[in-house]
Amino acid sequence: MINELTADDLRSRYVKYFQERGHAIVPSASLIPENDPSVLFTTAGMHPLIPYLLGRPHPAGKRLVDYQKCVRTGDIEEVGDLTHLTFFEMLGNWSLGDYFKQESISWSHGFLTRPDCLAIPAERIYVSVFAGNEIAPRDNEASDIWQSLGIPLSRINFLSAEHNWWAVGPEGPCGPDTEIFIDTSRKPCSRGNECLAGLCRCGRWFEIWNNVFMSYNRKGNDITRLKVNNVDTGMGMERTLAVLNSVESVYETSTFRGTVDRLLRDSGRSREEVYAKPGLNRALRVLTDHLRAAVFILGDERSVTPSNHGQGYVLRRLIRRAIRFCEQFGLSAERWVEASDTVLAAYGEAYPELLTNTERIHEELRLEFQRFQKTLSRGTALLEEQFASLRAAGCNILPGDVAFRLFDTYGFPIEFTQELAQEGGVSVDLDGYRARFENHREKSRSAAAKSGLADESQESIRYHTATHLLHAGLRKVLGEHVQQKGSNITRDRLRFDFNHPRPMTRDEIAEVEAFVQAAIDRALPVTHEMLPCEKAKMSGAIGLFEDRYGNDVTVYTIGDVSKEVCAGPHVSNTREIGKFEIEKEQSSSSGVRRIRAIIR
Repeated sequence: MINELTADDLRSRYVKYFQERGHAIVPSASLIPENDPSVLFTTAGMHPLIPYLLGRPHPAGKRLVDYQKCVRTGDIEEVGDLTHLTFFEMLGNWSLGDYFKQESISWSHGFLTRPDCLAIPAERIYVSVFAGNEIAPRDNEASDIWQSLGIPLSRINFLSAEHNWWAVGPEGPCGPDTEIFIDTSRKPCSRGNECLAGLCRCGRWFEIWNNVFMSYNRKGNDITRLKVNNVDTGMGMERTLAVLNSVESVYETSTFRGTVDRLLRDSGRSREEVYAKPGLNRALRVLTDHLRAAVFILGDERSVTPSNHGQGYVLRRLIRRAIRFCEQFGLSAERWVEASDTVLAAYGEAYPELLTNTERIHEELRLEFQRFQKTLSRGTALLEEQFASLRAAGCNILPGDVAFRLFDTYGFPIEFTQELAQEGGVSVDLDGYRARFENHREKSRSAAAKSGLADESQESIRYHTATHLLHAGLRKVLGEHVQQKGSNITRDRLRFDFNHPRPMTRDEIAEVEAFVQAAIDRALPVTHEMLPCEKAKMSGAIGLFEDRYGNDVTVYTIGDVSKEVCAGPHVSNTREIGKFEIEKEQSSSSGVRRIRAIIR
């Protein structure tokens, strides 16, 4: 097995392997989903491809390969163990109605075991396959293919839908999968014969790849067959590197080395001292993970900034949580901010948008650190007042709503509040806090998602076309510096975020509204064509995200008013839209304005 394989090496080998098998290379999509308001961040490589898994032709063809940046925030509290991360990379290859199980499994096995690829000994590979249920039968086909490749039945586990059925979410493409594991120790744990890949969590098994056979679509409680069979695969970059390099933790791989070394040096701590103390080791991992995640979110082409809602809310939590761990680790927060350069150095070649946005990354990290400094004293003062009131009442439990207020208003991570409470001889009502936090998170998820259509109803499609006219109107009235920073469209209204340094005046709002309505009243045709990316740019089409589609892009043109790169859908003529009204113009985040509009 190959040792000391770097992230750059693994990316290039993976992409080359599948490119040689007819796959077109598609660049990583934005971390901020454009057409999926159900999630705040891109959480898997397949998210940007949902329309194509449902049948829309992809400009690059039916076979695709990529490496995708992802963020998952459901396990923030787990960050600091061996494997949990907020930001991570997924390597993926896709079949959109082309090949299916035979090629997918055979190619995965080949990439893992071939001497010129990863050279993992075949005897260390175990797999799980779908055991079957009322929706789909037991996947004997996948099992037979694995056996034909030399994986004996004794290393194949048939598991339920809980383990071997993958879906993007409550609704959307889904199907049975086969998961690939590496036996890291080759020794069963205390469970003996029940130490099985895909079931036992003893640490022996390292899941390295997941091949999903997407043949179904879920809408509500109904699951129906898709018109074609698709394949969606995902290999976790960091976990794969940990296995290949025989290290215990993902934080010991090359992807983190530069940041870890910098934080150790700036703190004056030795590696031996930190690794010997679980508390310090966890703090170092949190600082490393949160810095990388913050850099990628800030450096994204659809960058958000720290705020109290949506993606900005998560970003603020990551930065302020890290600042709290700086104190625990004995590192100044300024040094932590400066260490962002190590992330840029490690990832700038693979993700050039980070280098393009270096100044913004540095500035926003610095500003958020300064904001937290200002609120820290006010939040601490509030906490001291609460402690005094509790002592006077003979109580030693801080109410959950107070803990949440400290988090929501003053940016106090709950762990920070708990530590201060413990020093004051007080405990925290965590159940009350979590109830308030979960309620806020659900509201934030639905209310602040900045990304596309909630559905493809005719009402939402009308609003989608209206956003293109609005974008054109803003650029005409305010200037060509205006660029879309996000949108959220439902059947009832549109929200459109754009960069602009100040609030719009009443006259500017009225002028933009009149521009959009004039375009609607002119009954302009809405047409689209597929063009090579460079030709689309030369034609005057605008769009921040062209490269993510590969060599060809779809350009939607609305008369002589608008020309944008977009995946659709749209009305065929602007007369279908109706009467356009801007209801509100307000701040969304630093340097970003938000318009809410309706159609009557």
